[in-house]
Amino acid sequence: MSPTDPLVIDAHQHFWRLDRGDYDWLSPDDEVLYRDYLPAELEPILAAHQIDSSIVVQAAPSLAETRYLLSLTEKSSAIAGVVGWIDMASANATEDLQQLSEHNSFLGIRPMLQDIEDARWMLRESLHPCFEKLQRLQLTFDALVLPKHLPHLLELLQRYPDMQTVIDHAAKPDIASGDLQRWGEDMQAIATQTQAHCKLSGLITEAGPGWREDDIYRVMDRLYNWFGPHRLLWGSDWPVLNLAGNYDRWWACTQTWLQQFPLQERQQIMGKNAERFYLQATGQ
Repeated sequence: MSPTDPLVIDAHQHFWRLDRGDYDWLSPDDEVLYRDYLPAELEPILAAHQIDSSIVVQAAPSLAETRYLLSLTEKSSAIAGVVGWIDMASANATEDLQQLSEHNSFLGIRPMLQDIEDARWMLRESLHPCFEKLQRLQLTFDALVLPKHLPHLLELLQRYPDMQTVIDHAAKPDIASGDLQRWGEDMQAIATQTQAHCKLSGLITEAGPGWREDDIYRVMDRLYNWFGPHRLLWGSDWPVLNLAGNYDRWWACTQTWLQQFPLQERQQIMGKNAERFYLQATGQ
């Protein structure tokens, strides 16, 4: 992107502070991620790439973490908004949504579907009030899913066709093995039969530390063909992307791929779509 391009948004990144105790998935054995990651570290990276702001996404299944992330927005102007978490199965789910929605920076929720053993959990009737409330409040839904969840996600989206939904990390295709056929069939079905958006994020992590640009481009080309330039959101997945590279290389990879498209489409993928999906749709 050039300095004259409009709004650029990193549509997916995380912050955490280990002493809060929310992050059970983090292990001391993980030399890359097992430390604090906070706005003061990301802000210079965003500035270096002329990125205006970012969407911070929950990384722990707790209301406390969501409130913590919301508190960070009061200290960092680089945070455009927060995608948080609630216990959708709780009797208090709709009340929690209502309360969180009163914070100007709260955008929506992301249940950690990839970690729930029952792949059909999202289809439980007991979750209906929560999905209905989510839509009434004009909040967004981040689908953190794996390829095995995609048929069930399609059914969910057909139940709630007006829900503002984005698929995180393109549903984590198995780029490392190259086994993309079933993933491709299911993603294409969602792209053609629903209005869901998709994030260009997390792909280098799925490819592994030895990833090659061409392997990533093949996946992004398919996503572009299926979702088009209007429903793709670029994100870094910082700091998780550090497991397979760094922010600079992922940025360069994306910018090289984008050069094949008209400027207007590049601007949509790099910021306008995120602005429309997260900020305008929720009234932020």
